[in-house]
Amino acid sequence: MNHSIYSADRMTHLKIVVVALTAGILVAGFGIAVHNASDEGYTQTARVMKAGKPVAITSSSNSLVR
Repeated sequence: MNHSIYSADRMTHLKIVVVALTAGILVAGFGIAVHNASDEGYTQTARVMKAGKPVAITSSSNSLVR
């Protein structure tokens, strides 16, 4: 068994390419299947945020030393 990709024969390279393509197709198919199964669909709705009552925020830079 040869452990170097540089000195591997043509059949070994072909096997590696086939396994990589199969894995890529499976990952892409899984991603498409999960994406289409979402409940949101293709419609988008705007979420409206309404302003509440005004709030006054004050800060004091005085430090209390006792």
